[in-house]
Amino acid sequence: MNTLKLFALFFFVIFFAISPGGASAQLTVNDEYRLGPEDIIEISVWGDKELSREVVVRPDGGVSFPLAGDLKAGGLTVKELRDKLKERISEFVPDAPVTVILRKVEHPKVYVMGKVNNPKVLVMGQSMTVVQALAMSGGLSPFAESGSIIIVRKNKDGSQKVFPFDYDQLADGENLKQNILLKPGDTIIVP
Repeated sequence: MNTLKLFALFFFVIFFAISPGGASAQLTVNDEYRLGPEDIIEISVWGDKELSREVVVRPDGGVSFPLAGDLKAGGLTVKELRDKLKERISEFVPDAPVTVILRKVEHPKVYVMGKVNNPKVLVMGQSMTVVQALAMSGGLSPFAESGSIIIVRKNKDGSQKVFPFDYDQLADGENLKQNILLKPGDTIIVP
C-alpha cells in the first residue's frame, strides 16, 4: 500500500474520531444497555454502608448481593436490575432507596485477529466501525492481504454471517458502505 493511501486512511480515521458524529473517548451508555459478563456495577442501599459495594457480573450473568442473594443481572438494564434488587431487599429493609451504577463496561467486545500489528479483544464503549477497530489494533501488518478482510458475525440462531471488507477500496474513498458498525461479538479476520 502506498504512502498516499495510508495518509488518506489516517486522515479519514482521525476526522471521524474527532468530528461531532464520530467516536468519543468518553464512555456513555444509554438506558437500553444490557449488562453482560465482566461488567462492573456499584450497588448501594442508602443509609447502610454494609450494603454498598462494587460487583462484577459473573460469566453466567449472575451477581450476588447481601439480602438479595444470587440473581440474574446479565441481559437486564441498570434500571431493571435496580428494581429487582429493591424488590428483594425490601423484604428486609422496607422502602430503602437502592442505587445501581454501571462503573465499567466490559461486556460488548469485538475481536481483531490475523495480520494486524496488535491482535486484540476490544471493549466497545460506544459504536465502532471496522476501520476504527483496525486502527485500535495498530493497523495492518505489511504482510496483510488488505483486500480480503472479513468480519464474522454470529446471529441469534447460531448461524454466522460474513461481511467482506476491502481496505484498499476504502483507502481510495470507494465503497465506504463496507465500513459497517460492529456489533458485540463480531470478529475481524485479517488474512
